[in-house]
Amino acid sequence: MAKQLPYPIMREIFLRFESSEPEPKGELNHVNAYTLVVAVALSAQATDKGVNKATETLFKTVDTPQKMLDLGEEGLIAHIKSIGLYKTKARNVVKMAQILVEDFGGEVPNSRAALQSLPGVGRKTANVVLNMWWQQPAQAVDTHIFRVGNRVGIAPGKTVDQVERAIEDNVPADFQLHAHHWLILHGRYVCVARKPKCRACIISDLCQFEEKTQ
Repeated sequence: MAKQLPYPIMREIFLRFESSEPEPKGELNHVNAYTLVVAVALSAQATDKGVNKATETLFKTVDTPQKMLDLGEEGLIAHIKSIGLYKTKARNVVKMAQILVEDFGGEVPNSRAALQSLPGVGRKTANVVLNMWWQQPAQAVDTHIFRVGNRVGIAPGKTVDQVERAIEDNVPADFQLHAHHWLILHGRYVCVARKPKCRACIISDLCQFEEKTQ
């Protein structure tokens, strides 16, 4: 595990990320806060591409918790059966819709605690929704961020919670809003798990990774 990079290097890294991609976006398709929550919940142990394919027709007609209840569990399964763990996810999504209708007036709450009270919504999912929809500087640490944080020295930590805290504590405040998207995209397309593309990396000279590819 790399050591935490000093502030000047951290700032330079995120200046480069910002210069390369000023407004990074998440890759899960959605039309409102509710469909975003559903999409993120479905993305656990699945690819964004796979989720987008499954929800392409679903979100054209089902974009509120009540419409999801009207569709029902079997109806949802017909849309998402190409996604891993689809039966469990369908059950959670329908339960989530019921709770949103009964306890939240059909609206998606904008607090982490309330979001995490919903079936199938963990801290990472809640943070994605808070960040992408409500523009809060919440850090959703997935496998890409965990790898990049530790490999580069941006946010070292032995657990997801430690990496999340390291981002919050050490990434300059003016980059916090987009930090998790920059790190996800960097891990997904450049700093990949096997054979990272170090020669194409815009922060290679600042990275602590000792096994850089040539």
